[in-house]
Amino acid sequence: MNSNYDKMPVIKVSNDSKDCYSGWAAVNKQLNEQIPTIAKEKIIVAIECYHGVDDAELMQYFTENLKYTKWFNAGKAYKSEAEISTMVFPDVTDDRVFGYMTRLNIADYFDKDKLQNIRDDISSIKEGIIIVYGCGATLLTPSYDLLIYADMARWEIQLRMRRNEINNLGISNKEATYAQQYKHAYFVDWRACDRLKKQLFYKWDYVLDTNKKHQPILVKGKAILRGMEAATKQPFRVVPFFDPGPWGGQWLKEVIDLDRSAINYAWGFDCVPEENSLLLAYGETIVEIPSINLVFYKPKELLGHKVHARFGDEFPIRFDFLDTMGGGNLSLQVHPVTEYIQEQFGVHYTQDESYYMLEAGPEAFVYLGLQKDVDPVAMISELRAAEVSGIFDAEKHVAKWPVKKHDHVSIPAGTVHCSGSESMVLEISATPYIFTFKLWDWGRLGMDGKPRPINIEHGEKVIQWDRTTDWIKEHALNLVEVLHDSDGIREERTGLNEMEFIETRRHWFNKKVWHNTNGGVNVLNLVEGREVIVESPTEAFEPFIIHYAETFIVPAIVGEYTIRPYGASEGKECATLKAYVRV
Repeated sequence: MNSNYDKMPVIKVSNDSKDCYSGWAAVNKQLNEQIPTIAKEKIIVAIECYHGVDDAELMQYFTENLKYTKWFNAGKAYKSEAEISTMVFPDVTDDRVFGYMTRLNIADYFDKDKLQNIRDDISSIKEGIIIVYGCGATLLTPSYDLLIYADMARWEIQLRMRRNEINNLGISNKEATYAQQYKHAYFVDWRACDRLKKQLFYKWDYVLDTNKKHQPILVKGKAILRGMEAATKQPFRVVPFFDPGPWGGQWLKEVIDLDRSAINYAWGFDCVPEENSLLLAYGETIVEIPSINLVFYKPKELLGHKVHARFGDEFPIRFDFLDTMGGGNLSLQVHPVTEYIQEQFGVHYTQDESYYMLEAGPEAFVYLGLQKDVDPVAMISELRAAEVSGIFDAEKHVAKWPVKKHDHVSIPAGTVHCSGSESMVLEISATPYIFTFKLWDWGRLGMDGKPRPINIEHGEKVIQWDRTTDWIKEHALNLVEVLHDSDGIREERTGLNEMEFIETRRHWFNKKVWHNTNGGVNVLNLVEGREVIVESPTEAFEPFIIHYAETFIVPAIVGEYTIRPYGASEGKECATLKAYVRV
């Protein structure tokens, strides 16, 4: 059967595109018409930029086509590259993978004297159109008359890093490795930019979608806010993205309908709001914004008051795919316990997770927990020796368990684990997603042909050595509890460990199932069935069709909603897996 998975889900905002201006000619025409309507002799226009925006493109089209008297570039007021490198080093660190969540703000990048000189220059100009541009442009002047925010989704930033097209903030390092640039952005650049972005939502006059090169879309700021407001009142999906990996498989190609010529697809990121984007439809115009903007703008409506009180404006639940069908084992790994991630990386909660088996071959398995007679000293010694010898007997130390389709195993932080080959995993986890300490990678190279980073020095400090076979059987291995079973509907708790804050419920059904967010965000995936329809009993939102393997978010404010088989699935048994925060 052909794939019906929607790779470009759209949130409809309005029936027309009157608030959108597509292409550089239309963008500059609108701004040149709008700016003179500001009834002042001296007009200050701020073009604030997120990290990753293509300065060369924006500078070319704006400086050549906008009408202005004087242009000021925020980067000219930055500290020297050497000073910035020194400033960020405690957070970037010299570790290959990990840093520390920065406390820096964009203001910290400015040299006080340079900044004051620009402010004095701006103050001295008595008439005309003044443009301040760049990351931190809004800090060049105490006030401005028009604000344009040039934005970009983090996944697009990462693609540009891989092509060596962009620098990290305030330094010239286009030729650095992708891993170096990503780590720098994850721990420093994006955090500093986000702190400034949050202050500007209600000041946006326009937002500039810069995700497609040379195809900008300028949107009125109030229209973007309306789009995010609309998203919080209905179920929605973020834009998924997919990536190859050294252990990647072939299942995603067929089920999601991806490029068949690609070597593999290892990851599918179907609900990672920090890095995914949202598509907002204004008539025929589709505008892309980072989905994290919605979390920042409407955290209480999206997450719910109790979840927001606990996590702040972070989206705490992550759904993604791990495809090893026709591929290899994931790396043998462990995630940091809470105190370790707080002390070492400045993150206030850790990466608890679980594996839900969307599909499994006859020989599918997971490594989970340790053998009953494990010797910690011997295991660590042999892991270190394996970095040289390329040989490690995983089953001597780590427990191996057969798994089948629809099994769900819990992986609280500190538990050694990995999915084996011939598995299609729906990974449900807490959001701090890069904190994986690889212990052993089966002697293989990464996609770049280089050894992947091994993190035994971190891993040995967080492994919970008491999580042996007996503990795993009791606390982590497919602990399904039937909560309700009658009249064509069966609800099950699928057994996430009590130490994890995420609760999961699976519903099997051939008729309408009633759900309620109960004041907290819900994240669901259709794990069985071709398609279902999500509806509001009060018609508060338009019916929403979901296809097999699609993940969708139901904002806390939605409250009651129903799900029933639809189309080709009518009269057949379907199943959804729902995750929410235990409060």
